[in-house]
Order: sequence, then structure tokens, then C-alpha cells
Amino acid sequence: MQIAILGAGAWGTALAISLSARHNVTLWARRLEVCAALRDHRFHPHALSGISLPAQIEIESDFKSAILHADLIVISVAVAGIRSVLDQLAACGYQKPVILACKGFEQDSEQLPHVLAQQILGSGSPVFSLSGPSFASEVAQGKPTALVLAGEDGPLLSELLAALHHSHLRIYSNDDPTGVELAGALKNVIAIAAGMCDGMGLGLNARAALITRGLAEIRRLGKPMGAKPETFLGLAGLGDLMLTCTAPLSRNYRVGQGLAKGQDLQAILSELGEVAEGVSTARALPRIATREGVEMPICAAVLSVIEGHSSCAHAMTTLLERDPRSEAQ
Repeated sequence: MQIAILGAGAWGTALAISLSARHNVTLWARRLEVCAALRDHRFHPHALSGISLPAQIEIESDFKSAILHADLIVISVAVAGIRSVLDQLAACGYQKPVILACKGFEQDSEQLPHVLAQQILGSGSPVFSLSGPSFASEVAQGKPTALVLAGEDGPLLSELLAALHHSHLRIYSNDDPTGVELAGALKNVIAIAAGMCDGMGLGLNARAALITRGLAEIRRLGKPMGAKPETFLGLAGLGDLMLTCTAPLSRNYRVGQGLAKGQDLQAILSELGEVAEGVSTARALPRIATREGVEMPICAAVLSVIEGHSSCAHAMTTLLERDPRSEAQ
């Protein structure tokens, strides 16, 4: 299979490395300096330190050339850039399967990626969502990883599972792209809260409680948006939440730690060098939660710190002082 991966950040590059073991892969890099480094030196200039690209991966900076022979396209850009990529695909008349490997809401439309893709590409391009507990560096190193591919159940989904699945990358099917993408977006906000919790030294008990109640918030929003409850207990839900909330490799977790130390948000993001999607997701959530009639206190506390309206200590105190209630709420 000829696969074009659009987006040469850490995750797109890691997927290119992993999938090149079985397929012909072209990796499209928007930034010319990244493209040159990948093509000439076979190393990413900003991510995946010490990991080289296999020689068979083609590196391309021209969009049309990158997708020209593709049987399958994987989009792995920050959500802020997904509309531009989808518009270019639509302009090229692309009518083959698309896998979305990005997490978050588009800020202006407040749409999940698969909804936006279906609107722009139309019915000619089947759309699927790829998510799950996965640090790019470990995927690039060939360490065992399990992901979920969500979309309309049928022969095409089965074909894609068989094509992408290999000894180091186990892929499960799911027919709930809304739940898979919601879980992938919201876990980043909870990871910021977990980083704040650990950065303040509140202890393992507090972090476990925060993760558990964070999952409750994710499920609470998922219900009115049509997601299936069981999705949030799977790889894209609980699996990704646990990974992102407990490991320093998580960019969003590191954002929370930096905030707990009193660091400026922009300085934290500049030091990361890559997008922390939890920040933009937290900013989109109030309108989405209000529209769906859902209360999300942990996400609201994260936003108050991000926006500079509250300190980490005050935000955590506010959460702890909430009135007692049933765990089911």
C-alpha cells in the first residue's frame, strides 16, 4: 500500500517509521527546513532525538506530489492546521480513505476532526480516527503499542486494520469516532491538571482521584454528544488518559508541572517546541460544555490557571472544597 502521511511532527514521523516496515510511505513536511533535515540527514531536527528515518521513506514538501499515488492518507498535524490540509485535499479531488491522527477541537467551529473532515471531503473519502496510548518516541523505536481505529464498521475498516497492524503496532477497531476523538482531546486537559497536581507535590492519592474524576468529566460530555460509554473505558479513553497523566514524556503533563512551578505559559510552550493540544482544548471547552449542559469543574480549573485568573493552589483548593455529592454525578 502507498501511504502518504501529512504532517512531519513527532507523531507523523513516528507513524512513518512504523508503517514503512510494511508499506511505501511518503512523509509530507510543510516546513522546508524540516523537510531538508529529514531528507538529507534522516533525523528530525526538533523531535525524536537519536532516531533515524529508514532510507525507504520518501520525504516531500510539495503537497500534490506527496499525495499523487497515495492509496491512503494519514493526517497528523495540529488541529489548528487540519482545515488547511483538508481544503488542499478537497481541491486536489482526493477520493480515497483518510485517517485522522490528531487530537482536539478546531477553535472556530468547535468541531471534532472527523466531523470537519466529512464536511470538507464529502462522502467520497471515508474518514477514520486513530488514537490510543502512544508516545511518538516509543512507536518510532518499535516498542509495543496498541491503538484503536474508529470509523464505520465494514470491509474497509477490516482492510485498514489488516494493513496497519504489525508485530509492534496492534490496532483494534471501533465504531465510535466521536467517543474516540472526545477522549483523545479531553485527556490532554486532564493531563495538565495531573501535571499541576504532581508539580505541587499533592501526592499519588490526589493524582489517582484527579484522573478518576477526570474520566467522569469526559464521559459526562460524551453522553449528550452521542459517544458510547464503553469507548471511554478502552484504549482511546482510560488507556490514553493513564499514560498522558502519569508520564513526563507527555507534553500536556509538563505544561501542568511548569504552571505549578509558577512558570509563564508561553515560556513553557516555547521550551516544549511542539504543540500541547490541551491548552487550546481547554479554551474551547466552556462553550462546548455550556452548549451540552455539562459541568466540567476540573477542565474549568485548568482553564482558570491557563488564562491567569487563578493560581494552581487556588484552583486545586476550589476543586477540593466543592460540595459532597454522589460519585455517579
